[in-house]
Amino acid sequence: MTAMIRMAQPEDLAALAALHSVCFSEHWSALGLGELMALPGTFGLVADEAGGIRGFALARIAADEAEVLTLAVHPAWRRQGLGRELVAETVRLASARGGHEMFLEVAAANFAARELYTAFGFRQAGLRKGYYEPGPKGDALILRRPLPLAPIGETG
Repeated sequence: MTAMIRMAQPEDLAALAALHSVCFSEHWSALGLGELMALPGTFGLVADEAGGIRGFALARIAADEAEVLTLAVHPAWRRQGLGRELVAETVRLASARGGHEMFLEVAAANFAARELYTAFGFRQAGLRKGYYEPGPKGDALILRRPLPLAPIGETG
């Protein structure tokens, strides 16, 4: 699937918050997303398909480190390439904006997301026990990837 990937705009905030609430039990409000996006070095990307927001990514760059803050794809649109498109454009922009490495946190139990990030060459750099909720199901893996991003399937 090819969606139009574009920069997030202030008028997208309500839709992004609604999508985040569908995807995560602890979700961010439109106000919180707006405050985050207003911080220096932060950018958002939207996957717009057939006039609706089907997914989005939010990332930031501080010095030469980039971080994926969140990636959300509506459950009805998963496994159709939107997450892959969002990750590819997020890392491309992070690299273009001076990022030398990228980090993210992913739930250890989220195998689909882990598979996606592994395909982009992200590797485990750490573990946050009980980050999302108490117990092993709530552990977060800290993943790291040098930038610029090598083509999919190649690791750097």
